[in-house]
Amino acid sequence: MSIARQLFVLQVLVVTLLVGVGTTGAVLLARRDARNAAIEEVTAIADTIALSPAVVDGLHSADPTAVLQPWAEATRKATRTDFIVVMAPDRTRYTHPTTDLIGLKFAGSVERALDGGVVVEEYRGSLGDSVRTVVGVVEPGTSTVIGMVSVGITTAAINRTLAAQFPAVSAATVIALLLAAGGSWLLSRRLRRQTHGLGPAEMTRMYEYYDAVLHSVREGLVVLDRNGRVELINDEAKRLLQDQDIQEMILEQEDAPVLVGDRILIANRRENRFGGSVLTLRDHTELRALTGELDSVRGLTEALRAQAHEAANRLHTVLTMVELGRTDEAIELATAELALAQQLTDQVVGAVEEPALAALLLGKSAQAGERGVELTVDPSSSLAGTPLPPRDLLTVAGNLVDNALEAVAARDLPRKVRVLIRHAGGEVVVQVRDNGPGLSPDQAAAAFRRGWSTKPGEGRGVGLSLVRQVAERYGGSYVIEPNPDGGAVLTVRLPVPS
Repeated sequence: MSIARQLFVLQVLVVTLLVGVGTTGAVLLARRDARNAAIEEVTAIADTIALSPAVVDGLHSADPTAVLQPWAEATRKATRTDFIVVMAPDRTRYTHPTTDLIGLKFAGSVERALDGGVVVEEYRGSLGDSVRTVVGVVEPGTSTVIGMVSVGITTAAINRTLAAQFPAVSAATVIALLLAAGGSWLLSRRLRRQTHGLGPAEMTRMYEYYDAVLHSVREGLVVLDRNGRVELINDEAKRLLQDQDIQEMILEQEDAPVLVGDRILIANRRENRFGGSVLTLRDHTELRALTGELDSVRGLTEALRAQAHEAANRLHTVLTMVELGRTDEAIELATAELALAQQLTDQVVGAVEEPALAALLLGKSAQAGERGVELTVDPSSSLAGTPLPPRDLLTVAGNLVDNALEAVAARDLPRKVRVLIRHAGGEVVVQVRDNGPGLSPDQAAAAFRRGWSTKPGEGRGVGLSLVRQVAERYGGSYVIEPNPDGGAVLTVRLPVPS
């Protein structure tokens, strides 16, 4: 059975049991109350009869039965009791509803009544089981007991009184059962809708299945409620997020890159039909690194191809000049070209000892030369060793240089980009200035926001956002200022951990 049906059956059984126990208790209490009420009633009637002057006069008469029997029967009918027996101190009956028993001995306990007390007992007498009381009739002005009075109500009469109340009790019991069954049915119906009619075994298998899938997938999965609180997170998401506050992550776009620690994650957030959202995380760190290396290699390849083409032209020129007998001019031209290339290499390697960053700058210089951009390294640049992870330096410097190259691409010659990388005062400063069109204050304020770009098209507005995330992770700063010579100056300061 489904969970809803099992719950319904269980509730019906429990409610039926409780109602049955409650009804039984009510019946027992009613029976006890009826017995106590009968005892109080017969005791009061017996006391009243014992104090009646008519009874005293009848006991003193020559024929007590003739005097007391009609009076006793009239009183019995008036009080709706089952018997009223007036007897002598030796138990001889003077009155009884069954006239054949008059003159016979009274059966039962009378000792306390003879001593001036009251006898209350349940006794099986001539009329059957009954609740009766016996009190003594005292001679007025003395303490002498001149007779006794017994008044009783049969158990059958008490039961008839209880039976008259049975329809009301039964109706209340049935109504309680119907209400409980109706409430249980409504609850089980709602539970059936919520559990889709699944049974315990099915739900257990479903839980085990989804739990196994949840913790075995290679992607991070986070389920958020409508208030953004985490309801469910799998092992991969815990590993990738590294205690990162999800609320601080900008996840309004689909497939948005997010920098968490030294990892680049691709986050995708979708709303679900329950008002919450589902966040999936994919680790693209290695892919981005490979992509960056591939882009660098591709750029270097293009630069080498262009330089090879230029070198071939210059080599043909030198060879032709030699063939024409212009040897001195040929040597001068070749020496000048070699000195220019060596000068750039010496400048970059002398200022930046980090090999990956030096290679990046040389590659970007080749790309700039192909685009007709003069890329120079500021003479005051100085970066000894690796004060920060090379990957973070490559992210900052590479994206700033790419942004500057794109900024000057559309302007007329000369196109200039200047790079400054310096480690001083416990921080690394990466500054790139260009002579492009520059940015307005509003554009400068939005430039580091993910997805913002002055160029149309998809996939833009990512580079500077990655720079911002690296700076924020180190507790550094990033700013865009106007270049006095035209264009913009982008400065990023990264504190070096002690």
